[in-house]
Amino acid sequence: MIRLFVALLAFLTAAHAENVPSFRNDILPILSKAGCNSGGCHGALAGKGGFRLSLFGYNPEADWQTMTQESRGRRVDLVEPGASLLLTKPTTAIKHKGGKRIAVESDDYRIFSEWIAAGAPGLKTDEPTLLNIAVSPEENTAKPGDALTLKVTAKYNDGSERDVTKWAKFTSADETVATVTQEGEVTILGAGQGAVTAWFSSLVVVARVTAPWANDVPADVYANAPKNGFIDEMVMEQLQRLKLKPSPAADDATFLRRAFLDTIGRQPTPDEARAFIADAAPDKYRALAERLMQRPEFVDFWTYKISDMLLVTGSKLRPQAVKAYAEWIRQRVAENTPWDEFARRIVTATGSSIDNGATNFFAVHQDPEGMAENVSQAFLSLSIGCAKCHNHPLEKWTNDQYYGFANLFARVRAKGWAGEVRSGDGVRTLYTLAEGDLTQPRTGKPQPPAPLDAPAIPTNATGDRRAVLAEWLTGPENPYFARAMANRIWANFMSVGLVESVDDLRVTNPASNEKLLTAIAANLRENRYDLRSLMRSILTSQAYRRSSQSLPENAEDKRHYSRFFPRRLMAEVMSDAISDITAVPDTFTEIALNDGSTEKTDAYKPGTRSLQLTDSAVKSYFLKTFGRNQRDITCECERSGQPSLVQVLHLANGKTVNDKLAAKDSRIDKLLAAKLPDAALVDEAYFLALSRPAAAKEKDALAAMLTAAPPDEKRKVLEDLFWSLLTSREFLFQH
Repeated sequence: MIRLFVALLAFLTAAHAENVPSFRNDILPILSKAGCNSGGCHGALAGKGGFRLSLFGYNPEADWQTMTQESRGRRVDLVEPGASLLLTKPTTAIKHKGGKRIAVESDDYRIFSEWIAAGAPGLKTDEPTLLNIAVSPEENTAKPGDALTLKVTAKYNDGSERDVTKWAKFTSADETVATVTQEGEVTILGAGQGAVTAWFSSLVVVARVTAPWANDVPADVYANAPKNGFIDEMVMEQLQRLKLKPSPAADDATFLRRAFLDTIGRQPTPDEARAFIADAAPDKYRALAERLMQRPEFVDFWTYKISDMLLVTGSKLRPQAVKAYAEWIRQRVAENTPWDEFARRIVTATGSSIDNGATNFFAVHQDPEGMAENVSQAFLSLSIGCAKCHNHPLEKWTNDQYYGFANLFARVRAKGWAGEVRSGDGVRTLYTLAEGDLTQPRTGKPQPPAPLDAPAIPTNATGDRRAVLAEWLTGPENPYFARAMANRIWANFMSVGLVESVDDLRVTNPASNEKLLTAIAANLRENRYDLRSLMRSILTSQAYRRSSQSLPENAEDKRHYSRFFPRRLMAEVMSDAISDITAVPDTFTEIALNDGSTEKTDAYKPGTRSLQLTDSAVKSYFLKTFGRNQRDITCECERSGQPSLVQVLHLANGKTVNDKLAAKDSRIDKLLAAKLPDAALVDEAYFLALSRPAAAKEKDALAAMLTAAPPDEKRKVLEDLFWSLLTSREFLFQH
């Protein structure tokens, strides 16, 4: 009789479907907030305790089956809902290794029990579908010690809205500025620009918090600060909002060295430095920018930078293919090919790997998934790899989106070399088939091919699917393409990206100045993706010209460009600078193979600069020690700019500096042969190494040492002078 009554009650409850909790919209969010389907619990690949859920509910159909049908139905008890394992375990009424996750008196428990009492219904085709979520307040200005409460609202396709704050997961992007509880309570801890992300059912939204510093900066400091265009206007606007005082402009010698290193990857010669310092023309900064972008070293530098992004390396390609790939990139840089055209030609490349170097982009990764991830990371600065196995746990990308994107490459094929990297001649012919699809493992069926966040194209459509991708990739409806390259260029000149890391444009990794990033991306689009146009705007801005010397009112700034942020020179630039200063070029004769062995190469003639190397596998102890990008994966994390003890020891005692200074016919010999006065020798050394004249105190003391040295010891003293300059922070760091 009791069982009949409960069954009748379940039937009557189900008849009022609008009151029955939804498995997709109610139950799964509870599991996600409680962490039950996280990677550390039942969402792990093998599950926990024989109970396996999809990570954060990316596969609702499978989760419902697992919860209601497996384990002989013991997980749900339709007769006595309170006895269901789904309730007794997380409340610890029965021993649970995961601890207490749901309180008996909570709304979560009530919703779960009502769902079970209603017969634990599964997915329904007519139930509301989540469209998006919103957070309020979305923008807020506060001061340390203040608190605020966030509210997350879910919006559904039937027009309904619902407060889902209880089931959202909150994370602070910078806990030195603000912390947040899992109830959405935000506490402001320090000054700066903070962001709190809210996650609900695979959707993410960001709330921004601005906490000004406690500086007393008069308004006219910002109003009267020199500005050269929209970049300065937007940087100054944020500095005023945060009460950060801008540092004054750097002196001309410092600025010149900075601009040379950032634009062409080499230091100015002493003559170039002296001429710029002496030039009184008001437009000399703009003229400098134009000159630098027309120099052949500009092509070397930016070919190298783009080759890092596109993985030009002999560890993955044979020498002929490496050469063709690097030359293809170099030609595009030399021609100032618009970035959108560059991307389209890469993404749709076909033909011989030797005749069309762009095809080697698809030799580095030869499966559809690898191609998709490489395109996404290189051209969109998005890492979608997590979505290969499940919905991205903290981003918007779903497992279906991943396979839809990867299916765009399912028909890409190559004939010719396809074996071991070091075998054969590397000649491949890339082409596309008229049919073929990538199967979505979860469903066992092909996922309709689609660019990210774009409509799918018919599976039976003819033609190269990559053409559709290329149009979306570079089209105005794609918000990531222009932002990705604009952020990379900004970081190259300003030391710190508006988004850090520069190739990590996650929603949960917001820009330090969203308005500025949007503006420079728009500027890039409006100028038809002319990269030099954006570089020109940055090079001629007052923001770029600022001194790296901090003020009391901006000493704590690390991301808002109130001053220039010093950074260590990249490995290749430092190596070339040492060669230029000592007048002793490097030689590159070996390729380092993945198995630890080496292979001789005659591809690089004596005098080849590090920035002219087409292959990141070229053996160089110096470049390896100082963090060269190995180009194994498309990620800026492959390059390291962090100082280390090994680097210090190598500069102090290693061969690179010491052997070059001691070499016959080095810069030391040339200077001594010129019979310059001792004071002039000091000045020349400073201009060579630091692009500035020696200060009076420096010049007097060092010239006296040279004068006092016996004739047979003078060379040694001059070596020591150069050694001290080449191991100084002023030389090793970009400032």
